[in-house]
Amino acid sequence: MAVLAGVLASCRSGPAAMQPPPLAAATRVDQVQVWVTTADRRRLLEREHDLALAGQPLQPLLIDVNEHKRYQEMVGFGAAVTDATATVLDTLLKPAQRKAALRELFGPPPGIGLSFVRVPIGASDFSSFHYSLDDRPPGETDPTLAHFALDANHTLLTPLLRAARSINPQLKIVASPWSAPGWMKDSGNLVGGTLLPNAYGAFADYLLRYVDASAQAGVPIYALTVQNEPGFEPTDYPGMLFDPAARARFIADYLGPRLAARKHAPLILDWDHNWDKPEAPLHVLANGDAARYIAGVAWHCYYGDVRAQDQVHEAFPSKDAYLTECSGGGWSPHWSEALRQFVGQLMIGSTRAWARGVILWNLALDEHHGPHAGGCKNCRGVITVDSATGQVTRNVEYYSLAHLSRFVRPGAHRIESSEPEAGLQNVAFRNTDDGSLVLLVLNGSSEERSFSVRNDGRNFSYQLPPGAVATFCWRPAGVASPRS
Repeated sequence: MAVLAGVLASCRSGPAAMQPPPLAAATRVDQVQVWVTTADRRRLLEREHDLALAGQPLQPLLIDVNEHKRYQEMVGFGAAVTDATATVLDTLLKPAQRKAALRELFGPPPGIGLSFVRVPIGASDFSSFHYSLDDRPPGETDPTLAHFALDANHTLLTPLLRAARSINPQLKIVASPWSAPGWMKDSGNLVGGTLLPNAYGAFADYLLRYVDASAQAGVPIYALTVQNEPGFEPTDYPGMLFDPAARARFIADYLGPRLAARKHAPLILDWDHNWDKPEAPLHVLANGDAARYIAGVAWHCYYGDVRAQDQVHEAFPSKDAYLTECSGGGWSPHWSEALRQFVGQLMIGSTRAWARGVILWNLALDEHHGPHAGGCKNCRGVITVDSATGQVTRNVEYYSLAHLSRFVRPGAHRIESSEPEAGLQNVAFRNTDDGSLVLLVLNGSSEERSFSVRNDGRNFSYQLPPGAVATFCWRPAGVASPRS
């Protein structure tokens, strides 16, 4: 929870206009960059002295990195841009402060390069009031969507997303409804209930209208989920039960064919809920008529085990995985424990279990964990903005994301890396644009760990404090350094 100081460099290469100044020593093929965050917060994404990459004696704990064995292509890392986030950044920061914050969050180094976000379609619990994009008075319906309109809150949300895309043109957006309009549901209300069968066509058209309106506003949508947390029925904010059989029918007969008829249509992701019920997306994917339109499965972290992603991948290896929501909050107040959770379960665990991207919950909240109307009362944002002073606090979620988002670019591939015991977890990537390798290591034990990393006959060694996280970045043999 500190302000990043100085210019943070990385091993990126590419067009000079989008990159930091080249680092003469760190771009040599015999050097390894090291960035560390410690459990005691004395070091927060801090650059350490470069390590020599050569033939050296190996430590008993050994991580082998093999860039020749590649797995999923990465979309990126980020957080949700909710109404609360848009309100906080727009109203609590002055224009110059907001511009600086967005550049830090979405920009290249010294920014942390967030490239993957999620937005609600209509209100979520982190909105100041409950609404859909086609609300009607009680007893009225609008099957032709004549009254559809992006809500007034999009006067804040859409410009924010456009600004983020102007900073990072590779930014991709997942959009999720918390509820269909009340008149489409058996409850007649945004809170509770389920979608009426005779409203399936109207709801599919509603989602397409949102996609079109967003594109026209300069915010193209990369992927859609058909319902946030479809197995949960909240009592004080918009939500909607949508069981697997109903989702399969909706996708197979309504939304899927409509999107398939379009060019450059967003992907469809099923589930958008927790790891504890992998049988739910498995049921939908077992329906071949629905599965043909589904690109992957979206997951949340609150219940269950990340290995559920492996289970679904083994059954349907052609379907992608994404982690689309996970929040920290008052239930996890200890910084060191939260760091282990976010890095160990999400940045490492979820990506090793085939996730192409990781999205945390609110990007920004105020010091009162809001604004919100119902739902979570003590969720924590990636950053916190003080409503009285405008001071920005970078939370543990910020550093957890940055340890990958700053170094692993969209289009990178996860690559093979061995996991030794003794509490060390890791994941490795190869950037496509310059061939650089990135290794993230978490020491989840209570003792310092010494280990070696070996790649193509060369190795380096490091001592990682207990509970600490380190990102290592280097160029494999045969990959030339960028010209300075």
